[in-house]
Amino acid sequence: MKNTLFILLSLFLFASAKAEESIPLYPAPPEEELREKLSPISWQVTREAATERPFTGELLNEERKGIYVDITTGEPLFLSTTKFESGCGWPSFTRPIADEVINEINDISFGMVRTEVRSRSGDAHLGHVFDDGPKDQGGLRYCINSASLRFVPYEEMEAEGYGWLMDRISE
Repeated sequence: MKNTLFILLSLFLFASAKAEESIPLYPAPPEEELREKLSPISWQVTREAATERPFTGELLNEERKGIYVDITTGEPLFLSTTKFESGCGWPSFTRPIADEVINEINDISFGMVRTEVRSRSGDAHLGHVFDDGPKDQGGLRYCINSASLRFVPYEEMEAEGYGWLMDRISE
């Protein structure tokens, strides 16, 4: 009986550890390299905290299965399964792929009180998080600029080194 309990407890702990697998750090390239790599709007959004015009982002209507990564580092940030149509004009997600991949900062610019969302590794401005998301999924809306993200389709995740995340995207 003790052996059975030990085995079950071990399996539970292993499964819990696997479910909470941490996202590795993705090193940020030098600013000069980023300036050459990024489009003008991606530079303005990620490095100068600009906001792209609503309903203009390339990823707003992206509906394929896959992941959204930081355009500056490639760090995985959001799963397609957490994206939803909010009507706000920017891609919206209910949560990041893991809490550790983003930093939330109080933003009092333009006379508003908001929470800015920045990527962990690249320190890229992504957008803002609001508390008006789907209540049944936590109530948050991560309102993210398309220009700060790169979409990796499910079919290309393995080839691009993100195969270890494929099981997190349900059918």
